[in-house]
Amino acid sequence: MHPSQLFHCFTLKLIPFISLSISTFRVLPHYSILLQSWKKSLFDNNPDSISCPLCKLQHPPPQFHPQNHTPFSPPPMPGVSENKDGSETETPIPRFFTTTIYSFPYLAPPTTNSILKNMFPMKRTVRPLFMLLFLIVFAATVTSRAMIRRGLISIDHETRVMIQDPQPLLNATLLKYAAIEIGEEKTKQEIQNLLDGNIRSQARHRTFVSWRRFIHHDVGKSSRNVNLPATLRSPLFYRYWLDFRKVLNEWARKKRFQPGIMLELIGLVKVPIDRYSGVFDASEGRYGSCAVVGNSGILLNKDYGSLIDAHDVVIRLNNARAKNFEHKVGKKTSISFVNSNILHLCARREGCFCHPYGANVPIVMYICQAMHLLDYTVCNSSHKAPLLVTDPRFDVLCARIVKYYSLKIFVEESGKGLEEWGSAHDGALFHYSSGMQAVMLGLGICDKVSIFGFGKSASAKHHYHTNQKAELHLHDYEAEYAFYSDLVGGHKPIPFLSDAFKVPPVVMYH
Repeated sequence: MHPSQLFHCFTLKLIPFISLSISTFRVLPHYSILLQSWKKSLFDNNPDSISCPLCKLQHPPPQFHPQNHTPFSPPPMPGVSENKDGSETETPIPRFFTTTIYSFPYLAPPTTNSILKNMFPMKRTVRPLFMLLFLIVFAATVTSRAMIRRGLISIDHETRVMIQDPQPLLNATLLKYAAIEIGEEKTKQEIQNLLDGNIRSQARHRTFVSWRRFIHHDVGKSSRNVNLPATLRSPLFYRYWLDFRKVLNEWARKKRFQPGIMLELIGLVKVPIDRYSGVFDASEGRYGSCAVVGNSGILLNKDYGSLIDAHDVVIRLNNARAKNFEHKVGKKTSISFVNSNILHLCARREGCFCHPYGANVPIVMYICQAMHLLDYTVCNSSHKAPLLVTDPRFDVLCARIVKYYSLKIFVEESGKGLEEWGSAHDGALFHYSSGMQAVMLGLGICDKVSIFGFGKSASAKHHYHTNQKAELHLHDYEAEYAFYSDLVGGHKPIPFLSDAFKVPPVVMYH
């Protein structure tokens, strides 16, 4: 509380008690009251009615005749008078003039005990003073308590303003279920098979066959092991195979949950891109502003092209075509964010050409299947711009966040148990979308994030650059939209994010 407010409050509290004290003081004995009472009794017709407590001495009251003295006239002065016979006598002096009158506050004449009994008792005289003192102390006590209490309430209110109320806790059960990866054992087995050289799976066999261009001799004549694809017997391909195993082993080793990975994205993504762009003293700071451009058909409803290009960094998804849509989606591309299925298709082309935005645009890719790391290993050798694979710890974090929101919505809307979620969302195949992880990347490397082209409409196509209208069932877009809504609204905490990571401001354009 401000000192001026404190003084004002104390004054308002003390005024009633001061008034009461003044009223009490007015009724206290005063010397004027005593003298007036003494005069009235002295000049009364009955001299014996003197009631002045200070005049009731041991000697009798004064003897004089009122007919010789008018009321309120002074008594005769002492002197000599002449009698009728010529003799002189002294004029008697009234006895009452020999009495000393003590006025307040000197009410302590040196008299005997009998006189003190006729005076106001000391305890009656002092009692009002003690009462006044008591009232003042009582008023000060009550006022101080009220002020202290009000001050504590004010301090508590200011403290609540300065220290915000603790954020609501996340649901522990949802956190526990979201941390369960249904297809984890299957993924581990596939990784181990690849490390052991077991490639009998039909999908993996097709991947190896796609690399036949590395064969420089007649495979048909030299093929003896029917269990291995012909591409493995190429000396050049064998070198890539060894590199692939190293990359796969490192990727599998990092595949774990670590919420602090968000704090490492600058060093893992931004620094390599800056160095490629000629910024050799790459700063550990974030980009000023980033636009994450999705592929939703709702982009065709607005002309956001110039607004998107005004950002420092523009992130586009899965090689979506921007040509002929510049006024809707812009023409600037700083980072191409794709899933590994996109690169797998590009790997079948000569030179792994996968640059619809230009060969100098960096590519950031997350791995959908462990086998796709072979595509990365081969294509990375010929890429001019950086080809970066997202850290598997980052992948695990994104998967848990989306699954948490998906579980929450499933329980709230269906009323079913969490154990039934897997059958409703293809549990083993459930995966976050490319757009969701691109937004997460923006949160890690940008000071401000703008989201474009996320959302759906009954009248809009699924992708603005294709005729696709159906959504993939392995994604839960509703859960991802709930996540975006929390980001825009500044909701805290976001599940699985580290407390040390500060989420930047997010704006979503519809």
